[in-house]
Amino acid sequence: METKLVLDGESLTLEEVVAVACAPEQGEDVRVTLAPEARARVRRAERAVQAFVDRGEVVYGVTTGFGAFKDRLIAPEEVGQLQRNILMSHAVGVGEPVNTPTTRALMLIRAN
Repeated sequence: METKLVLDGESLTLEEVVAVACAPEQGEDVRVTLAPEARARVRRAERAVQAFVDRGEVVYGVTTGFGAFKDRLIAPEEVGQLQRNILMSHAVGVGEPVNTPTTRALMLIRAN
């Protein structure tokens, strides 16, 4: 059985998180998509960040380093790598991997 869930960034329920997290174990499939208005908000945020970079604005964690490196400006061509590095530093190499339901729940919540 396939269930559809449309993320709008505002109405995700705990029951929906549990349903998505546990679907494979229950022999179900949940198709998750973004609502058009959510996609538009993501694109708007992407354009805003790109505008900061294009204008050379100082924005913590976007055009600067993090923490002790907050005063280090990042070259525009290195901004993408900085974002990848921060994601990787927060997502890998810390203890045992989490199980599939937890991973599915975390990814769903973050996407929302």
